[in-house]
Amino acid sequence: MSTPDHDRTGDDRESFEENRHDQLTAAPDATEADAAPRIDVSEHDGTTRVDIRDDAEVRPGPGPGMPEADGED
Repeated sequence: MSTPDHDRTGDDRESFEENRHDQLTAAPDATEADAAPRIDVSEHDGTTRVDIRDDAEVRPGPGPGMPEADGED
């Protein structure tokens, strides 16, 4: 079982980030933007919260122009 990202510290955290970057930029047409952070993880009073970053290129859910995103049926 792997250790959750938010529990990593020091060199272990840097190694994780380096591996993540290498994996996300390994494809032939990959760019640095592919490795940009997409989530923020925070912990408050023992509760872990995961938020999608406002500046994330890729976001979950229907995209702009899709009827679901526009509130149309």
